[in-house]
Amino acid sequence: MTEADVIIVGAGPTGLMLAAELRLAGVRPLVLERQPQRRVTPKAGGLGGQILELLRYRGLLERFQAACTDPVPAPRFPFGGVHLDFTQLADPPMHALPLPQQLLEQLLDERAGELDVDLRRGHEVTEVSQDDAAVTVDVRGPDGPYRVIARYLVGCDGARSRVRDWADIGFPGTTYPEVNRLAQVTLPDTVTVLGNGGLDVPGFGTIHAGFTRTDHGLFGIGASPDSQVVSLYTIEDESTEYDDDTPMTVTELQDSLHRVLGVHLPVGEAIRLSRFTFKARQAERYRDGRILLAGDAAHLFPATGVAINAGMLDAVNLAWKLAADLHGWAPAGLLDTYHDERHLAGARTMLHTRAQVALRRGHDVAAEALREVFQELLADEQPLRRMGALVAGADIRYPMPGTDRHALAGTFAPDLILHTDQGMTSVAELMQTARPVFLDLSDRQDLRKTARDWQDRIDIHTAKTDQRPADALLIRPDAHIAWAATIDEPADTAAPALRQALAGWFGTP
Repeated sequence: MTEADVIIVGAGPTGLMLAAELRLAGVRPLVLERQPQRRVTPKAGGLGGQILELLRYRGLLERFQAACTDPVPAPRFPFGGVHLDFTQLADPPMHALPLPQQLLEQLLDERAGELDVDLRRGHEVTEVSQDDAAVTVDVRGPDGPYRVIARYLVGCDGARSRVRDWADIGFPGTTYPEVNRLAQVTLPDTVTVLGNGGLDVPGFGTIHAGFTRTDHGLFGIGASPDSQVVSLYTIEDESTEYDDDTPMTVTELQDSLHRVLGVHLPVGEAIRLSRFTFKARQAERYRDGRILLAGDAAHLFPATGVAINAGMLDAVNLAWKLAADLHGWAPAGLLDTYHDERHLAGARTMLHTRAQVALRRGHDVAAEALREVFQELLADEQPLRRMGALVAGADIRYPMPGTDRHALAGTFAPDLILHTDQGMTSVAELMQTARPVFLDLSDRQDLRKTARDWQDRIDIHTAKTDQRPADALLIRPDAHIAWAATIDEPADTAAPALRQALAGWFGTP
């Protein structure tokens, strides 16, 4: 019988991120992945949204950026048949990193190896059971069956999660009949790439850059006369059920192009081929006893560019709470806040992705009018920024206890530039250890004295900053603010409130 602190089922981005975060917190995870090798089927084409900030706070973003071979695209993102165009903003609320999922998983795999994570590929979980004390897992490995016992198990095993089924957790929602195909290909000489990014196709004529709607679907193109590679995109309604893990072929792409355009569009070499379908589903609960769900096992969104962001943020939220329980200092109910907070975040993501469905699936003049009005609204900076924060997942404010909460409580901690006796640093640098941080910004000895009772669990720092948002901040390992003291808040209210927040999140000292 093998033992582990936490069993993670699935070695995709969510499972690998969770394993790394658990190791930073001093926990021994065991990752079980049924596939013998990392997947080569093209899926997501990059990272985007709030996870990029979190990776920066862990000191990993530069490594991920260095691995990108393609130039970082301009901050312009599709949204239900229109675009969120941040190119005129000096500080866009949404960023993306062109990092194919295969490369992303390689980088996360390397990070897991550096942290000595026990990762077993070709090991399939065949049965799961739990009681009040542990989870027992039967595994079929290359050398035969064996059994593992752990305090907790996390299902990061995707949309068809068997862990979710074993836990009998409902997964209600909608499956849309549309099939999306994305390809990066070369084109033969018979197809001309125009200077404005459009195409001149024999038998069809000019196809403008961007999206073209036909009677049979939507065709999209991204091309440059300076590049031999173009991006082609089709959306069409089909009743065929596809397994997204089954690779798409050039023939399948050409058949789809023909159905949508009504003419044969010849293509040359395929650089990337991927197909995906859209579902809007969210698990009824993210926890059943000692079994938890994260990533696609917990939620599926009917739009591109958000799933990995949401799943990896699930992992960061969950890891420190599991570690607190395993180390024996978690206050009552801490692990339940994983569902409370990340189900809320998933619902926000579901809101805007379902709105995208409504925008893109309409084909009549009323739908065209809706898209036109929506695009006009996005010409103004304030609604554009609001939509950007929504899509990025940066607008999440987790519910925090107490009636007199600071405006920052529950939000992602701003990356303040900090001046200390040891020199200059930042909030991002302080968060690289993935430990809770108490940050005194106004030399509040009364608050530092209170925080020192928890110094075995939190890092205590004193610093000054040019634009002080609060007298002090209590920052959780997932970089969200658990508590903040207002400017010049009296000690007789600030210290007891800090003590209550410390006990509520990090247990009794």
